[in-house]
Amino acid sequence: MDLKLRGKRAFVSGSTAGIGFSVALGLASEGAEIVINGRTDAKVRDAVKRIAGATMATVSGIPADLGSAAGVEGLLGALGPVDILVNNIGIFEPKPFLEIPDADWVRFFDTNVMSGVRLSRALLPNMIDQGWGRIIFISSESGLNIPIEMVHYGMTKTAQLAISRGIAESVAGTGVTVNAVLPGPTRSEGAIGFLEKIAEERLGHQGSRD
Repeated sequence: MDLKLRGKRAFVSGSTAGIGFSVALGLASEGAEIVINGRTDAKVRDAVKRIAGATMATVSGIPADLGSAAGVEGLLGALGPVDILVNNIGIFEPKPFLEIPDADWVRFFDTNVMSGVRLSRALLPNMIDQGWGRIIFISSESGLNIPIEMVHYGMTKTAQLAISRGIAESVAGTGVTVNAVLPGPTRSEGAIGFLEKIAEERLGHQGSRD
C-alpha cells in the first residue's frame, strides 16, 4: 500500500510500545520520517533502533513526559514542525469509582486529554499554513462504553472524541484533517498487565469469601 507519506514527518506520542509503536512502525514502513516519544531515554532509543532496523525510514526520538504542560513545552522545543501528529499517549488503571481521588482525575485528564490538546494547538498552525496535515487521536471504544472499573479513563476517551470533532470542524477546507480512532482491547504489554491485575483482584475477592 502506498499512502503517499514519503517526505512527510510524523510524531507519535507514547510510541515506545503497544499501539503507539505499531502506528510509528506502520508510518515508517510507508516512508514517513518518524519521531518516537516515551518517558525514558532507554525505551526511546530501543524503539528507534527497532524501527530503523525494520524500515528504510529516518527515525529519531525525544524522551519526554507529556503529562504536564512543562513536559509538552520541553518536547516542542526539540521537535519542530510535523505533517502528521498522532496523539496516542494514555494511561489507564482499574480502580472503583468511589476510590478515585481528585488527584487521579487530574492526572488522567492531563496525560490523556491535555497532552493532545497542547500538541495539537502548537503544531496545527504550521499544518494550516502549508495546506496539508493530519491529526489523529487514539481514543478507545471505552469512550462510548465506559468501563465501570475505569470511569476516569473512559471520561478521557470521551473527551478526545469531542476535541477531535471540534478541531475537525474548525479546520474544514484547510487541507488538514482531524480524526479519532476507537480501538478495542489490543494485545499489548499494558493490556496484558491490566488483565493480570483484574484477574488477581477478582481471585483475591473470591478467596476472601471462602
